[in-house]
Amino acid sequence: MTQSDCLFCKIIAGEIPSTVVHETDTTFAFRDLHPQAATHVLIVPRAHYTDAVDLAKNAPALLDDITLAAGEIAGQEGIAESGYRLVFNTGADAGQTVFHTHLHLLGGEQLGHFGRP
Repeated sequence: MTQSDCLFCKIIAGEIPSTVVHETDTTFAFRDLHPQAATHVLIVPRAHYTDAVDLAKNAPALLDDITLAAGEIAGQEGIAESGYRLVFNTGADAGQTVFHTHLHLLGGEQLGHFGRP
């Protein structure tokens, strides 16, 4: 997939509409169209990286930017005190469907346990 074919690159460029909740020079955050929790925001780097490992190898400072943005958004959304989950899906078997690094911010309700019981 090229950057010109990337769904998230198109969202960042304003070619596809989204509900933007936070922006910085390096990050862009918007509501997930198919939320898995009361609050479900996707936080992406403006630059295209395939997954979290690609980002860590090539632009590790952007991991800080994404994580700090998640904390700010959790505060804006009123879920910082009650708790929230941050998730990177890396690869198809993990459920990654858009191959542009993105961090899921989930919260606003009691979330189930992770993994198998």
